[in-house]
Amino acid sequence: MDEVVGMLITLAFIPVGLSGALAGFVLFRIYDVFKPYPAGRFEQLHGGLGVMADDAMAAVYANLTLRLAMWLLPAWIA
Repeated sequence: MDEVVGMLITLAFIPVGLSGALAGFVLFRIYDVFKPYPAGRFEQLHGGLGVMADDAMAAVYANLTLRLAMWLLPAWIA
């Protein structure tokens, strides 16, 4: 469930095609694995909240990175 929510946040309000969705997936997985600050700290929250919070933060990073990529490379990500 946390991965589904993560992808929904990653692609939220971004009109992408297949290549953009794949780029979003890759970005989300990278941020989910490496857990940059503060995503790693969110994982320490008790129970399921920590599991969901770290993925949500990774997804926010992926969303912002995907937006930047679309701005820099609009023809490739569209």
